[in-house]
Amino acid sequence: MKRIPPVVLAFVLSALCAFAACGLLAGKLPSFTGPESGIKDITLPQGFSIELFARDVTGARSLTLTPGGTLFVGTRGTGKVYALRQAPDGKQRISTIAAGLHHPNGVAFKDGSLYVAEISRVLRFENIEKSLGKSPQYTVVTGALPDKEAHGWKFIRFGPDGKLYIPVGMPCNICEEEDKRFGTIMRCNPDGSGLEIYASGVRNTVGFDWHPETRELWFTENGRDRLGDDIPPDELNRAPVQGMHFGFPYCYGKGENNPEFKGAECGQYTPAELELGPHVAALGMRFYTGSMFPSRYRGGIFIAEHGSWNRSTPIGYRIMFVRMEKGKPVSYDVFAEGWLQGSAAWGRPVDVEVMPDGSLLVSDDKADAIYRISYKGQ
Repeated sequence: MKRIPPVVLAFVLSALCAFAACGLLAGKLPSFTGPESGIKDITLPQGFSIELFARDVTGARSLTLTPGGTLFVGTRGTGKVYALRQAPDGKQRISTIAAGLHHPNGVAFKDGSLYVAEISRVLRFENIEKSLGKSPQYTVVTGALPDKEAHGWKFIRFGPDGKLYIPVGMPCNICEEEDKRFGTIMRCNPDGSGLEIYASGVRNTVGFDWHPETRELWFTENGRDRLGDDIPPDELNRAPVQGMHFGFPYCYGKGENNPEFKGAECGQYTPAELELGPHVAALGMRFYTGSMFPSRYRGGIFIAEHGSWNRSTPIGYRIMFVRMEKGKPVSYDVFAEGWLQGSAAWGRPVDVEVMPDGSLLVSDDKADAIYRISYKGQ
């Protein structure tokens, strides 16, 4: 029997990780009959409640809300993009605006147009809210992105500078790449021009936001695998200016060497602002800019942790809250949990979105649902 080359083995394992990230997890929950029953197990701080905002949103992942009140939802394996509008009866009316796309995870809205990120390109659906239910057409904003599947799905958002930010994950667990687009956060103008690298040394980010006061970019980063259960941590990073390097593949966390690159000088790279849990798969994040929640939550960060796929004891499957003081993270605590029951998960949080009334939406690509978390006090 021929020995499998290490490079091939690494690719296969990374591919398995990608499939696992779609929502596969060992263990079954015989009593689970849908998200309505599952949310009864969600625990929140006193005064908070959670309800089902929408169900049957198959593979719900990235969220973006328009000023007109339309919630657009990206997916991965389903290849679909959804639009949710509130019907007269108060329920969410779900329509499919695109199908057959290549992992359309990322969605962003600007000036009446919806932007959708596939693996290797970004699409634009113009005047989208006037085209709901009419099979809207799209144009290709840019097709100048790598086509590698591993860590290829993208979260996109428009920054305060009006540019579209597009991450390009590393197509591996741990490696170096000659193509400098890999392991970066890129950005371009709304028409696709001026595509450039904003930050590098980023293994894979599937969620970012800008500080509401400083306008600095913050992002979550998924750490590598196969160093054991407890290392490395996932990360919360800050990129206030263009050109910063965050260490991958040489270093992780606050400045620890990856064993494959023991000689690397970690001091020359930007360390994590906060080390998150190991293998928690930190994805969507938002600064809380609403007024519904108590004052201690204002300006803090909510993070959706999708959950570990290969840890001996599963971890994640929850919403975490990072409290900020003077622009720095000072705590990292569980805000909502219960999607994981024992060693099996009935749901996997992906993204969060702050609503105009200050409530918080949470997408779940395993339970095919979107939840709304609100606060009513004591």
